[in-house]
Parts: sequence; C-alpha cells; structure tokens
Amino acid sequence: MKDSFIKVGDSPSEIVVALAGNPNAGKTTLFNALTGLRQKVANYPGVTVERKEGIWKTKDLSLQLIDLPGLYSLEATSIDEQIALDVLTGKIKGLTTPSVVIAVVDATNLERNLYLVTQLIEKETPLVIALTMVDEAEKNELNIDTEKLSQMLGVSVVAVTASTGRGLDELAKAVKANIGKKTKVPERLQSENNDHTSRIFKRYSFIAEVVQQSVSYGGQRDHKLSDKIDKVLTHRFWGLVILFFVLLIVFQAIFSWASIPMEFLDKAFGNLADLARTHLPAGIIADLVADGIIAGVGAVLVFLPQILILFLFISILEDTGYMARAAFLMDKIMSKFGLHGKAFLPLISSFACAIPGIMATRTIENPRDRLTTILIAPFMSCSARLPVYTVMIAAFFSDQTILGFISIGAVLMLAMYLLGISAAILIAFILKKTLLKSPPPPFVMELPPYRLPAFKNIIQNMLLRGLLFVKRAGTIILLISMILWALAYFPRYETENNEITEVEKATEQIRHSYAGQLGHLIEPVIKPLGFDWKIGIALISSFAAREVFVSTLSIIYNVGKDQNENNSNLVEAIRIAKKDDGSPAWTPLTALTLMVFYVLAMQCMSTVAVVRRETNSWKWTLLMIAYMTILAYTAAFLTHQIGSLFLKG
Repeated sequence: MKDSFIKVGDSPSEIVVALAGNPNAGKTTLFNALTGLRQKVANYPGVTVERKEGIWKTKDLSLQLIDLPGLYSLEATSIDEQIALDVLTGKIKGLTTPSVVIAVVDATNLERNLYLVTQLIEKETPLVIALTMVDEAEKNELNIDTEKLSQMLGVSVVAVTASTGRGLDELAKAVKANIGKKTKVPERLQSENNDHTSRIFKRYSFIAEVVQQSVSYGGQRDHKLSDKIDKVLTHRFWGLVILFFVLLIVFQAIFSWASIPMEFLDKAFGNLADLARTHLPAGIIADLVADGIIAGVGAVLVFLPQILILFLFISILEDTGYMARAAFLMDKIMSKFGLHGKAFLPLISSFACAIPGIMATRTIENPRDRLTTILIAPFMSCSARLPVYTVMIAAFFSDQTILGFISIGAVLMLAMYLLGISAAILIAFILKKTLLKSPPPPFVMELPPYRLPAFKNIIQNMLLRGLLFVKRAGTIILLISMILWALAYFPRYETENNEITEVEKATEQIRHSYAGQLGHLIEPVIKPLGFDWKIGIALISSFAAREVFVSTLSIIYNVGKDQNENNSNLVEAIRIAKKDDGSPAWTPLTALTLMVFYVLAMQCMSTVAVVRRETNSWKWTLLMIAYMTILAYTAAFLTHQIGSLFLKG
C-alpha cells in the first residue's frame, strides 16, 4: 500500500511519540483526537503491516505521533506485536526511537493493562500513562487515585476522555516534561533473578499492590443490565437473528438515506459535462473531458454518500461494543468450519477493502490458519463492489418492497453479503479438511463494555474513508477512465449514411473500436451467463478496480451525451440498452447474475499483489485466482440458466 495522506500541512517532527496499549483500550480514539485529519497510512519497511502516523500539534510543539498495533505484552507472539516491539526498541529502519511512549491504559481493566506498563518501565522507557475510559469507571463507582498511581509506578498518569477532550492539554504537558527522560524502575520490580516465570510473578504481585492502594470502590459495581443485554445479543439463536436485522437496517439506510444526495451528485456531474461541451470547442478534447473524465469519474463519485453511510454504521457498531459481540457470535459458527476466531476481524476489515483485511491476518499465529483466512478474505463484499450492486438494484429492483416497507434492494444487498460470507465459510471448511488441515486453537476474546459512540470519532472515520474513496476516484479511476475512453474512441468509425441517429452512430463507434474488438473476443465465453460484449469490456476493465465497472458502462453507453434520447443517467441507459439482435441487453436476471459473479470473483489486481506478498508464494495466489474465478463463473452460469426457467429474459 502506498502512503495515503489525508491532510498534510506540517513537516514531520523529529520528536516521535508512540501510542502503545492493549486492544480495545481506546488507543485509536485517542490518536484521532490528538491528530484530527493530520494523518497518513503506510506500511512498515519490508512488511505489509499497516502503520498509522499523524502530526500532534500542541501549544508550542509539533510531534510525530505513531499509533502502534495493539499488544498485551512485549513478549511478541504475532508479527503485529513484533512490529510494535521493534518500534519501541528502535529496530525499525528509517524510524527514530520514540522520545516518549504514551501507554494507553483502560481504567476499567487496570490490572490487565498494567502488565504492559510494567514491562515498559523495566526497559526504562520514557513513559506517560493516558488513563482512558475514566467516565466508564466513574459510572461504575470505581475511584482511581491518579496521584497515588503515579507515585507507585514512578511515571506521570493523566486521566483523559478523548471524545470530550478531557485531559488532553495535561497529557501534552506530561509528554513534553518526559521527552527523553528515562523511567526509574521501582524497587518492587527490580530483580537480579532473570528467570522468566519469577519475573512474571513479580510483575503481577507489584500490579496487585498498586491496584490495591490506588483503587477503591464507592459501591458495588452493577453489571446486571450489561449481563442481561449480553444474554440476548450473544444468544446462540436470538443473537444471530438480531445480527441479521441489524445488517438489514444498515442496508435499508444505505438505500433510503443516500438517494437524495446521490440524485444531486448525478445531476451535478451531468450539468458539469454539459458545461464542458458548451465551453470547449467541439472535437476530441471536449469528448475526452465530458465523456471520459467527467462521465467516468462522476459515475463512481455518485456513490460517495453510500460509502459514508456504510462507514457511519460500522463506526457506530464498533464504538458501542456491538462489533465485538458479533465476533463472539460468529466465532461459534466459524470454529465449526475450522476457522480461527481471530479471523473474524480481518474478514470484517475486508468489507471495507480486502487489502487491510489481508494485512490484519498477521495477528493470527498459526501459519495454516492465517493462510486460510487470506484465501477467503476476498469473498467479503468490499466497498468497491457497492457501486456495482447499487446500479443493478436501482435499475431493476428499486421500486419493489416486501411487506410494504422493506426494500427489495436492501434484501438483495444483504443477500449478496451473506452469499460472500457463506462461500468463504464453505471454502475455509474445504481447505481445513484438505490442503491446510489443522485443528483451530481456542479463541479467547474480551467483550468491551457498552459505550455511547463518540460523535467526533465517528465523523473522523467517515471523513477519512470518504477522502480515500475520493482520492482513489481522482487517481486510478481517472486514469483508467481516460484509457477506456481512448479505447472506445479509436479508431474512428465513419459512415456516409446520414439517416442513422446519434445513438446508432455511437453504438457503431463502440463496436468498431479497440474496446469493442476486445469485447467481441471474449463474448463467446460470457454469453452463457447472459452477458454481451459491452458487459465483457466492463468486466475486463474492473480487474484494475471494481468501481471501474460502473464508469466503464457510463463511457460505453455514452451516458449524458444525448439528452433527447433519455440516456442522461446510467440506470436509464442500462434499462434501454439493446444487444446486437435488438433484444434487451439487461434484464433483472442479467443484473442478478452479474451481482452473483461479482460477489464470488477475484478482486482487483491490488488485492492479488498483496496476497502474493503476504503468502510469499505465486502458487497460493494463482490457486486463489483460479478457484474464485471458476466458482464465480459456475455460480453465475447456474443463476442465469436456472433463472431463465422461471423468469423472462
């Protein structure tokens, strides 16, 4: 993955500050609060573990902040944890050893979180503790004496609430005061005995003493309500039913909430294309700008509202703690098919994009479990597939409902996601019984407490994902759209027949172009799926990026070129498109077949490259491409052939 800068207004500071802490301790929320949009995402040198950095601007300093992968201790058992350890000890090439480490400690799980802190203290690391979740602790009548805690540990302790900004100024002062300052190891942690077991015992003994003297309870902690909720949400049957309806609500919202801004963007790009034709001299430049750039990129950017709404709900589910419950539920199912419980989070990440999802498999210790997860991650319907599903549903299923209020489109969208999940589980079962046979280890997972979602954090996550989507549309999709336009524009088709319409002339131009020749070449292969040569062009182009399928159709169907022909938007263009024999090029069955194909087909070439790097093997990469392509073709073929028996067209 290349560096993805969201906002860069400052040069990186020489003062490096690292955030270290257990998973679910609030580290990412704190990172977002300190850096805002001054962030970048890259990879550590030589590996594909994701690396988040940002600029933390204090009153008098600009600090380079690094968000380390979550870790429970400095005894690394996964590659993510090893990377975090290497950063802390200055072993990462090209990265300065942190001047200060901020240990993010969950106040509601103090004993477990302090184990990592004791290890950092033993290494005399310049250290400041950011005590998070203090509002949750206060609600549970858990009183933490931060001064006593600081005195016993020998490090500065600052209570923070990232969502409200509480304690952030104090944290900045504490970090400034401890830059390069080695931490003194308390006598209770000092030991001449280097025996591993005895050191662990000494750490836990010290932690117990620290907690006993610095923590008091104002009353009995009440978990009754949380336990009652968990009994329902994690129930083996009702929990799955609730999860199904939660997902249905998400997809219903994606369609209903996004419709108005999508229509606005669609009209805006149409008007922009008309403006380009009006002010540019007629000819190749005007055609390139209007039909290649604006039509191609605009066709993808129209779906930005849906992407934002999708990540709005993902952020809410993560912040409230429900996503962890979903992982707990799915582990019961996944383990029956040989999947490791830790595979859930990489697979969930793959719904956004398979690339970070595949990278996230580095937290899985067993190589066979990790490889299995990598090989099925592309089955998760990434956000790049969302525009494809949306166009097909909008063209043929948008006005249909179940029970008068549930959109058929939302049901179909959910069905596509469930189809991908089902295929992934089935393939994992086959792999774990054959090529990658091994028993899955037990899955131990902490369920975080229920929390109200942090509005600022949610908005930041939405904006970051939205800006990455826009950047992708403005770079790779822009380039591909221009190339596709050129392939469809050349060689020029000339005719002496003045009686044919502009649409007929445009159709003949596409037919005789380089793109048309390529489409006709593969048409015999895709014809059994109900696809014609124009769809074939879009299928080939989408290997670069799935969203390009939509922009390719916009270019092929000359969307917006002739307003008098009722062809001003892609949905309408699909509805009226004809095959060479005059029959409809698209039907509801064709749309359904295409969606099934895209659910199961291999993702973009960037995913292929990452799989190759992560597995370090062309054998596994080519195997994945082969079996996913065969599966996608077979499923699409069966969908079309069986559907033809019941549906017209």
